[in-house]
Amino acid sequence: MIEVVNRQRHVKIDPKAWESFADKALGAIVKEKRDATIAFVSNRTIRDLNRRFRGLNKNTDVLSFPADEEEAGNLGDIAISLEQARVQARANGLKFDQEVAQLILHGLLHLCGYDHETDNGEMDQLEIRLRRKLRI
Repeated sequence: MIEVVNRQRHVKIDPKAWESFADKALGAIVKEKRDATIAFVSNRTIRDLNRRFRGLNKNTDVLSFPADEEEAGNLGDIAISLEQARVQARANGLKFDQEVAQLILHGLLHLCGYDHETDNGEMDQLEIRLRRKLRI
């Protein structure tokens, strides 16, 4: 089960609709039942998280925090800046909902152990296939 929490006030969203999408996306990645939490946050919060956990004092769009292996069934947490998603959607010629869906998928792939920085393109290829399958 995916839980979506809205921790920002800049962009109006429907957390339940995003829970439904994220459950579908996670089901396309892994077959066994898993849990995760997605937090929609502000640019200020994502910058603080990026600085604290990655040492980068700048905004980013999505951060993934995998759970400890001991937490059976729980993949971890994802933070997504909806302000940054809105900026990126405009820059990439996408609808806002498409950008958010892509960020959710990207974050879930990271929680499932994929890493585009080290896997020779495996995550990127899978993400492209899943975007088509999920119609994003």
